[in-house]
Amino acid sequence: MAKKDGGLRFQPSGGSRAPQVPVGKKHKLAIERLANDGRGIGFSEGRTWFVSGALAGEQVEARVLGAHGKVVEARAERILTASAARRSEACIHAKVCGGCSLQHMPHADQLALKQRMLAEQLSRLANLEPREWAAPLVGPELAYRRRARIAVRWDHKAKRLDVGFRAAASQEIIAISECPVLVQPLQPILGALSLVLRELEKPQSIGHVELFSGSCSAVLVRHTAVLSEADVSRLQAFCTEHDAQLWLQGSGEPQPFDPAQQLSYRLDAYDLSLAYRPGDFIQVNQPVNDSMVAQALEWLAPQANDRVLDLFCGLGNFALPLAQRVRELVAVEGVQAMVQSAELNAAANGLGNAHFYQADLSNPLADASWAQGGFAAVLLDPPRDGALQVVKQIGALGVKRLLYVSCNPTTLARDSAELLAQGYQLERAGILDMFPQTAHVEAMALFVRQ
Repeated sequence: MAKKDGGLRFQPSGGSRAPQVPVGKKHKLAIERLANDGRGIGFSEGRTWFVSGALAGEQVEARVLGAHGKVVEARAERILTASAARRSEACIHAKVCGGCSLQHMPHADQLALKQRMLAEQLSRLANLEPREWAAPLVGPELAYRRRARIAVRWDHKAKRLDVGFRAAASQEIIAISECPVLVQPLQPILGALSLVLRELEKPQSIGHVELFSGSCSAVLVRHTAVLSEADVSRLQAFCTEHDAQLWLQGSGEPQPFDPAQQLSYRLDAYDLSLAYRPGDFIQVNQPVNDSMVAQALEWLAPQANDRVLDLFCGLGNFALPLAQRVRELVAVEGVQAMVQSAELNAAANGLGNAHFYQADLSNPLADASWAQGGFAAVLLDPPRDGALQVVKQIGALGVKRLLYVSCNPTTLARDSAELLAQGYQLERAGILDMFPQTAHVEAMALFVRQ
């Protein structure tokens, strides 16, 4: 069982209210430990400080970003006494860009931080510890991200188009010439993007840009006004130069410049290809996604004669590999467009035993026609708010094995408590390092009902 922390130290209430700490003020303090999100925690003048960019044991000069009562949020401006664990950031923009918050921390320490966060949430919210902790699923520390959203804003006063990533704790756009966490095929596109956007006749018409890497590279340009033929030609020439598809999105759904174009990604271990459109959810880290799917199949251990249920199935990232191993795969998703895409992916890969349904998963499951007949196992891959309404009904389906893939340890822990109450045991759990250099934690948990 994870050791429970005594909590943060706050001064008792009473007496006169201390003046608020002004934004922008610099303050020197000692960092005692790390919060679950990787920020350093320090205490000064009766306040608790959360300092991004700081490590335990360091003396720092921090700049205030915001203050609420006795809590101050700040950023480390200068490291006065550095921790022996501190390392140089791989990216020149790391101190200002809002994308990566932990580049100053060794990767092994990042993994330990994420492991501790998962363990603490399971202990605190569900009084639970798995029978077995799995080793973290990891991939490359850098050059892993196969999609990115580029912020674009027209500065009316300066008559200038700002292109880049959002600054940490700010709406400011930081011009980015390179991003080490992007996969290599997207690097030259990012480096040249700002120039082509600024050369447009009406650059103020651009809302944002998204980059994708899969079966090929793709550039989605979201525009708030109709683009001229000349501007579309410029964008298409840019994409041709970089061997990328051009997708455009006005008031409707994203559309390829060439209707024959299709974007997809591979699950090579299963000889599967999954088509998707910009705006569809896909995992950004292909190596960890491949390992995640393999581990899910290993833990769930489906048998050839099983009927298996995949809830929140999306495009079929888990459903299609599962369908290759079982008699029947039933997959359910709340968004009809995703259901249609998953059906097309199953058909394109020759999987006739996978059946897809659209359903509001907050409603009773047992009443649905697809829920009749029982299931040997269930896989859940819900969004950040978890699947509490679903897990409340899992026991009624007679499921013996349940695999929960989570992008939020807090809701995983909450839902685990409900599964525990229904007689399930947490057999295995472990983190998935889907977003290295950040504090974002993904996890996988296997529950078994005796």
